[in-house]
Amino acid sequence: MTTTKSEPTTKSKPDHDVKATSTHRAPPARENTTDATRGEPLAQRAHARRAELQKALAKLPEAELRARNDLTLALGSIDELLTGDSAHLSDTTADAINRWLETSKHLGEMTPKPRAAGGH
Repeated sequence: MTTTKSEPTTKSKPDHDVKATSTHRAPPARENTTDATRGEPLAQRAHARRAELQKALAKLPEAELRARNDLTLALGSIDELLTGDSAHLSDTTADAINRWLETSKHLGEMTPKPRAAGGH
């Protein structure tokens, strides 16, 4: 003898109305060179990302010390990895470049500064 559970035939209504009144939307996704160059040779992707970070560093105000330091450090790291034959990367170098691409993926992205509470 088999028994089956019966599903309820009526759906209960929520106790409150849920309205989609949020006016805040996520900013549009910005594709950086790390994502845009997938499938291309690794060294070419690294050179493209390096150029993108150099442009971001040039646009960054001098007062943004932390962001400037992060970009400078990332650029110095990739410069060391791209010194050899980029057409024939060793496995170790390829792994390091791939890791660099992923860890620097969001560097240089600008986010609007939050407004002060009660400010205009």
